Amino acid sequence: MFLKKLQIRKDDEIIRDILFRKGINLIVDESSSKERTSTGNSVGKTTVLRLIDFCLNGDGKNIYIDPEFKTHNRAIESFLKENNIIVTAILVSDLDDEMSEQIIIERNFLSRKEKIQRINGQDRNNAEFPEKLQKLIFKTDSEKPTFKQLKSKNIRDEKNKLVNTIRVLSPYDSDGTYETLHLFWFGIDTNLSKDKLVRDHNIEKRIQSRLRKENNLPQINQALIIINRRIDELIIQKDSFNVNENYEQDLREINIIREKINRTTTEILRLNLRKELILESKNDLENSFAEVDIEQIRVLYARAKALIPDLQKSFEDTLKFHNGMIDMKLKFVTEELPGIVEEISLMSSRQEKLISQEKKLSVKLVKLGAIEELQAVIEELNSFYEKKGKLEEQKRSWNVSNSNIKKIEDDLAKINADLNSKHDLIQERIAEFNVFFSDISSRLDGVHSLLSADNPDDVYKFTIGNIEGNPGTGGKKSQMASFDLAYVKFADSIELPCLHFILQDQIENVHSNQITNLLTEIVSEVNCQYILPVLRDKLPEDIDIASMEILSLSQANKLFKI
Repeated sequence: MFLKKLQIRKDDEIIRDILFRKGINLIVDESSSKERTSTGNSVGKTTVLRLIDFCLNGDGKNIYIDPEFKTHNRAIESFLKENNIIVTAILVSDLDDEMSEQIIIERNFLSRKEKIQRINGQDRNNAEFPEKLQKLIFKTDSEKPTFKQLKSKNIRDEKNKLVNTIRVLSPYDSDGTYETLHLFWFGIDTNLSKDKLVRDHNIEKRIQSRLRKENNLPQINQALIIINRRIDELIIQKDSFNVNENYEQDLREINIIREKINRTTTEILRLNLRKELILESKNDLENSFAEVDIEQIRVLYARAKALIPDLQKSFEDTLKFHNGMIDMKLKFVTEELPGIVEEISLMSSRQEKLISQEKKLSVKLVKLGAIEELQAVIEELNSFYEKKGKLEEQKRSWNVSNSNIKKIEDDLAKINADLNSKHDLIQERIAEFNVFFSDISSRLDGVHSLLSADNPDDVYKFTIGNIEGNPGTGGKKSQMASFDLAYVKFADSIELPCLHFILQDQIENVHSNQITNLLTEIVSEVNCQYILPVLRDKLPEDIDIASMEILSLSQANKLFKI
C-alpha cells in the first residue's frame, strides 16, 4: 500500500491537503537555525508523520504530548479537540493506477459519541479499526503480530525506533514477541500461543523457586509417610476410649474445617507469592529511577555544549525520558496487582470465618467433658492432621506447578519442532533479503550489512551485523534506511503484502554524502515512498530540494496554521 494523500480539515475548511508521490517526499522546515533557537517552537514537520500514524490507529497523543520528554502543548490539544479537526489518509495499492484499490481512513480527536473513526466510510469501534486495517493492508487477520507491531518499522518518529533498526517495539516486549514479528516479516507463520507459554513457564519456575525455600517435593513425601504412620497410631489409641456419637461427629466436622483452613491458607500463600513477585519487579523498576546530582552533570553538559554547539538535549531531558520509560513499565508490570489484592482479601475473609467455626467446635468438644488422656490424644492427632494438611497443600501446589510446566513444555516442544522444520526456509528467506540489504548498505555508507537469525534457546533472535564493524549514530540511521528500503524490495520479490511508504525522522544525522546518495539514487530504485521531515539548512547544497518537496513549513506557516 502507498500513501496518496493526507488531509487536515476543520468542518468544510481544508487546512492542509498534502499529496504524496513515489520516491522522495520532503517536508521542509524553512526556519533558520536562529529562528528555531529564538522561538523554541516546532513548525510541525514531524507532526505530519504522527498524523499519518494516528490514521493508522496511533493514539494521537504524541501530536500534542512529546513522547520523549512528556511536555504538553495545551494549545495544540485545544485546537484539535475544540475545532473537531478531522484527519484523512488515503492509501492506494498502486499510485499509477486511478482504479486501484484504495483505503480511506478518517479520524478525529474526540471521544465517545463525537468520535470519528471510519474506514471507507464505515464507522469502526476500537477493536474493529486495527483489525480491518490489518486485513486490508497486510492481508491477514492473525491476532499476532498486532497491527501496531506490523506498522512500527515503517514509522520511525520516536526514540526507540530511531535508535533500533529491528527491535522497534516497546522496551518491555519479550524475545518471543519479536520472534513472531520478525518471522512474519519474512512470511513465516508462527504459533500465536508461544509468547504466552514462555511467559507462563517463567512464572511457574519462579513459583517453584519460592516453594523450594519451604520444602522440596521428596521432603514432603517422606514427611507425609511419617505423619500418616503416627496418625494411624493415634487413631487406634483414640478408638480405645469409649466416647459418645456426638463427640465423634463433631470431631469429624472440626477436621473437615481444619482441612479447609489449610487449603485456604495455602491459596493465600500462593496469591501472596504472586503479589511478592510483582512487588519485587516493581521495586527493581523503582530503584532504576535515576538519582543523579543534576547540578554536577549540568556543569559537564555546559562544557560539552561549549565543545558541541549542536548538542540538543539537556541531562534533565534525558533523565526525564529515562524515568518516564520506567514509569510506563511500572504500569505494565503492576496492572494485575489490584485483582490479586482483592482476591487475597476475599480468601482472608473466608479463612477468618473457618477459624471462627473451628473455635466454636473446639469449645463444644471441651464442654463434652472428654477425659484428659483422650483430650491429649485428640490434640496430638489434630496437630498431626494440621501438619498433614499443610504438607498435602504444599504437595498439591508442587504437583499443580509440575503439571503446568510439563504441559507448557510439551506445547512449546511441538511449536518449536514445527518452527525448526521451517529452519531452512527461514535461512533461505534471510539470504534473499541480504542480497538487497548488503547491496544498498554498501552503496549508501560503504559497509556490507547483513541480517542473521539463530535459535539456540528455541527462540529465533534476529541480529544485524556488518563486516566492517559497528555503525555510529549517522551509520545507524543509514543502516535503518538500508534495512527499510531493502525490505520493500524483498517483500515485493516474494509478493508479501507490506507498506510501501517509509517515514523517517532525524535524517540530518546521516552524513551529507550519504544523504545525497540516498535522495538522488538509491530510493529511486525502490518501489516505495520515502517521507522525510528535514531542515532546509541541514541538507547538502547540491540537492534539488524543490523537485522532492511536498510541503514547506516555517515559523510563519506552521502545519496547523495557528
